[in-house]
Amino acid sequence: MPEIIELNVGGVSYTTTLATLQQDKTTLLAELFGDGRDSLAKDSKGRYFLDRDGVLFRYILDFLRDKALHLPEGFRERQRLLREAEHFKLAAMLECIRGERDARPPGCITIGYRGSFQFGKDGLADVKFRKLSRILVCGRVAQCREVFGDTLNESRDPDHGGTDRYTSRFFLKHCYIEQAFDNLHDHGYRMAGSCGSGTAGSAAEPKPGVDTEENRWNHYNEFVFIRD
Repeated sequence: MPEIIELNVGGVSYTTTLATLQQDKTTLLAELFGDGRDSLAKDSKGRYFLDRDGVLFRYILDFLRDKALHLPEGFRERQRLLREAEHFKLAAMLECIRGERDARPPGCITIGYRGSFQFGKDGLADVKFRKLSRILVCGRVAQCREVFGDTLNESRDPDHGGTDRYTSRFFLKHCYIEQAFDNLHDHGYRMAGSCGSGTAGSAAEPKPGVDTEENRWNHYNEFVFIRD
C-alpha cells in the first residue's frame, strides 16, 4: 500500500496519506485501508473508489488530520454529516457533532410574512393557495445567519454593529414558508406561538398587476420559534 493515497469518493477526488486514513484504528477507513484493501474497488484512473457523499468527505478528512471539527458558518448539512460519520465509524467525530448541537446557544427568531389569497379567473370560486411577497426574519443576527445561511438577504440592514446585535429587517431570498420552518427545525428551534390578522385592502386604485378582489384579502402572519 503506497504512502500517498488517491481517492474517488462519490465522484470527488482526494489525495491524502495512508497515515491519515489509519489515524484512528477503530474506524472503517482504517479497516478498509488495512486488511480490507484487497476488496476496494478502483476507478478507471486507478483511484480507490468509495461510494459515499464526496462533498462531505472533506470534513471527514479534516477531522482525521486535525482531530477537531471545522465547519463553515451557516453549515446546513449536519444531519447528513452525522450519517457519514456513523458510516465510517468515527466515534470521536460523532461526539463532536452531537456536542456542538447540544451546545448551541438558546434564542428566539420570529418569522413574518405579508401575503394574500390568489384568485383565479373565476374569482372566489377558484381561490388558490396564499401568495407571499416577502418572508421577514427578526432576531439575533448571528443566529439568523446560522439558521438561514445563504438564503438570508441582509440588504435592508447592512452589518454595522456586529453579530451580537438584533435586527427586524432581514428577509429571505425565497418565498417558501415551509422551507424556512425546515431550516429552523434543523437547527433545534420549535414553534412557541403564532398570530395572524386580515387587513382591508386600500380604497385607492391598486397597483398595476394587482387583482382588485385579491387586494381585499391581504393578511399578515407571524410565527415565534425558540431554542432552549
